[in-house]
Amino acid sequence: MSLALLTTICGGITVVILTMLAWAFWSDPERGLAQTTHRAEKLPSVMADRYTAFAVLALVFTLYGDVNVLIALFAVCAFMGFADGLIYARAGHPHMKHTISGVLSTVALAIAVAARVTEGAS
Repeated sequence: MSLALLTTICGGITVVILTMLAWAFWSDPERGLAQTTHRAEKLPSVMADRYTAFAVLALVFTLYGDVNVLIALFAVCAFMGFADGLIYARAGHPHMKHTISGVLSTVALAIAVAARVTEGAS
C-alpha cells in the first residue's frame, strides 16, 4: 500500500468520524456534547481554538494557491456563516454578522469559481 493511498484512507476515516459527530450535534445537541465530551461552559474556549484552526487552514490554503481548494474553503465558510445566521435568527437573536459572513464567503466563492472557469477555458 502506498503512502498516498494510506493518506487518502486517513482522509476518508476523518470524513466518516466528522460526519458522525456533526449528525450527533444536528440531531441531538446533548448527545453530541456527550459523545465529544465537550462541556457547555467550555464552548467559548473551544470556539477560540476552532477559529484559530480555521484561520490556519485558510492561511495554508491561500498560500498553497490552488483555486479548487479555495473554492472548497469559501463554500464551507459560506455554509457556516449562513447556518449560524439561521440558527440565531430563528432563536430571535442578532444574526447579521454571521449572515454577512455567509454573503461575503459566497462572493469569494463566486470569484474563485469564475477564476477556475476562466483559467480552464484558456
